[in-house]
Amino acid sequence: MYLGIDIGTSGVKTIIIDASGEVVAQATASLPVSRPQPLWSEQDPADWWRATGVAVQRLPDHDRRAVKAIGLAGQMHGATLLDEADQVIRPAILWNDGRSADECAILESACPQLHNISGNLAMPGFTAPKLIWLKTHEPQHFSRVKKVLLPKDYIRFKMTGDYATDVSDAAGTLWLDVEKRAWSEDLLKACDLTIEQMPRAYEGSEITGQLRDRVAQEWGVPNATPVIAGGGDNAAGAVGIGVFGVGDAFLSLGTSGVLFTADASYRPNASSGVHTFCHALPDVWHQMSVMLSAASCLDWAVRLTGLANVGALIAAADAADEFGRSRSLFLPYLSGERTPHNNPNAQGVIFGLTHESDASTVAQAVLEGVALGFADGLDVLASANDIEAISVIGGGARSAYWGRILAAALNKTLIYRKNADIGPALGAARLAQMGAQGLRKPDFDAPEIEYEIEAKPSETRFMAEQLERYRALYRGTQNIL
Repeated sequence: MYLGIDIGTSGVKTIIIDASGEVVAQATASLPVSRPQPLWSEQDPADWWRATGVAVQRLPDHDRRAVKAIGLAGQMHGATLLDEADQVIRPAILWNDGRSADECAILESACPQLHNISGNLAMPGFTAPKLIWLKTHEPQHFSRVKKVLLPKDYIRFKMTGDYATDVSDAAGTLWLDVEKRAWSEDLLKACDLTIEQMPRAYEGSEITGQLRDRVAQEWGVPNATPVIAGGGDNAAGAVGIGVFGVGDAFLSLGTSGVLFTADASYRPNASSGVHTFCHALPDVWHQMSVMLSAASCLDWAVRLTGLANVGALIAAADAADEFGRSRSLFLPYLSGERTPHNNPNAQGVIFGLTHESDASTVAQAVLEGVALGFADGLDVLASANDIEAISVIGGGARSAYWGRILAAALNKTLIYRKNADIGPALGAARLAQMGAQGLRKPDFDAPEIEYEIEAKPSETRFMAEQLERYRALYRGTQNIL
């Protein structure tokens, strides 16, 4: 048995797979998010640790006792700061925190080689600008920083006592030389940091340490269980869904939205807001277009309309049968946006309302707006022309109606696979299995296909027209507030 742990934003997910790769058990525990000021988004690392323990212990006893290795996945970019006593200095600043826009400009100016080395623009979500912000606004905290850990790697530290990460997650800090897959002294120096303040970086299937005895006893797993490096949530999700060959791609419908394409070489495209990172597998890279709000827009629309839940929201849009005729537009920039705008101040907009508009109108606009945001991102991916079909993962992956809209917006066939809703945790467990067996390359296939949704020409034409209106709406509103 192999245990995968995914430290998400809204919760911790744990799964156990058997030797054949089949999921035999899974559990979750929820997490709170704090937004103490506009643009701020923080979590207490102690909440991650508590939720991890709960989620692990909710798995069946007999499965836990048979675990041979543990892999980790998690939300990227979060700045978790430890002092000399290994105590957390302040709440972790998360991936969707937008406070450090000014610090991004400072970093870009101080480090002209940033794009070539890191493969990315400086964006507020990344880790490096957060530390520049900390130095300016909380110098008493910056001066105490002994180690900077990413969220899943704080959990690793609590599990093993080791300061370690994997290169896919490390690539999201802006401190990694992504082509060389190693920390960059030049990028760290631009933030007044050193390599000694970073965890050791491993490939995703390498063993980073062993589970502490007291943790093993508390969790009910064997003593000295190997802990594997794992991956950032999207890279781990790609492993779980079988996206690691050139032309392989997935779309993630989680709190945020991601279009992910695997690549055999380092091909940055920073100017378009595309993220170029190391994959969680050796000698593989990937590109991502990232929306800061995707399935979370549906949660927002549920609160706005008073409908019972997301299922009811999608059902309202489906029943109204407005797809292909709707004229309302939604810009899904509720937390700003990354790709392609790199604009933390981008605003959400509902446009085209009339006296006849109702909850189904809002629902349809939101479903289409998120799909159009993905289409905007697809256009700037260097490997977009290599993509024939896209696997779908994440909590929003089960809706066939939304899938129809997404397929039309992207003009691609969407593939829905078994266990798609647990991609990162599944990838973490698969990496654990690889690590325990000493493998550097996967020896497993993608999960079986449950069904596919093909783009219909008439609906693709409609969404192409909507995309032009969507882009015009952003251009017309971006400077109003």
